[in-house]
Amino acid sequence: SGTTGLPKAARITHMRAQLYMRGFAGSTGAKSSDRIYIALPLYHATGGLCATGAALLNGGSFVLRRRFSSTQFWSEVSGENCTMFVYIGELGRYLVNQPQSNAPVAHKLRLAFGNGLRPDVWAQLESRFSIPQVMEFYGSTEGNVSMFNFDGKLGAIGRIPPYLMTAFNVRLVRFDVETEQPVRGADGFCIECEPGEAGECLGKIGADVRSDYTGYADKAASEKKVLGDVFAPGDRWFRSGDLLRRDKDGYFYFVDRIGDTFRWKGENVSTGEVASILAQAPGVLDINVYGVPVPGAEGKAGMAALVVAEGFDIAAFAQSAQLLPPYAQPVFVRTLPEFATTGTFKVRKMDLVADGFDPARVGGPLWVKTEAGFEPITPALFAQLSAGELRI
Repeated sequence: SGTTGLPKAARITHMRAQLYMRGFAGSTGAKSSDRIYIALPLYHATGGLCATGAALLNGGSFVLRRRFSSTQFWSEVSGENCTMFVYIGELGRYLVNQPQSNAPVAHKLRLAFGNGLRPDVWAQLESRFSIPQVMEFYGSTEGNVSMFNFDGKLGAIGRIPPYLMTAFNVRLVRFDVETEQPVRGADGFCIECEPGEAGECLGKIGADVRSDYTGYADKAASEKKVLGDVFAPGDRWFRSGDLLRRDKDGYFYFVDRIGDTFRWKGENVSTGEVASILAQAPGVLDINVYGVPVPGAEGKAGMAALVVAEGFDIAAFAQSAQLLPPYAQPVFVRTLPEFATTGTFKVRKMDLVADGFDPARVGGPLWVKTEAGFEPITPALFAQLSAGELRI
């Protein structure tokens, strides 16, 4: 599992493995005639348990590709008569970023299932490739929280109707971005979020297999993910490390990873929400947003790393950024040919943060937002920024 910090070995009991596999064999409605296309690593739960379980527990089959290829994806899905495929969000973005073809994609797909699909990519994936249904789910390898979005509500990761909340072990609690800890009230207990309010997702740890928490091979790492005395003395809850939001109808939406949300000009900035707006800017093929410290400034300034199409115009991008509140608009922008990713296509954000806005480390186009617009960062301008002499 690599949900927070560096990847760690998660303890998967036989019962937990069965729970994964049976859960997806049922939720996908898999039959013996189904063929599931898997281009994800089998050492992660999504590919190795969820997708394989959907096929094998109902007598179906799966088509396994050693490494995902956006150029070969549709020809293989079609040629192998696949009826489902499993995704993570980045995979969907790679597909919609492929050049538009005049010939419609011929396939027998009835369902795509996975997690991390951005709403803008979700809509394009369904309409452009005529996928009848997308089923988004939420969960983590080591966690005890899981949800499914069975009814296709765009952008939602699952739903728990308000009248059924007491039957589930999931709660959202208010969260302090600066301390990276849940907020506690005068009584010492955590405060549950109201509908529309973002907070950390917690899962109550219980004795049954669905709410059990087996943690990691490293016991110390396991205990770091447990929060006690949340709503009652002695209770224990799993910390997901995710900020979610729930609407009045019980739909849950992913907001950001803890540590990705940062403070700037006294406001909380969600990297995920900023990225979802800026991803629609002209010429932007892929985007990653994060905060970087600036000498002499409180908090962290927003920075957007972009993979762009030929002819990208920073002035047009600046206009798109105006759709965001002033505090959420990126202060720094860089472009690069492609993102370095992990085995599950997640961007290595720590490397980007380490580069900061130093032109010597970035080694490519780099801008800072000033009153005159986005200006290229020269060594002289970087020296001013580093000395805290430039107001941003």
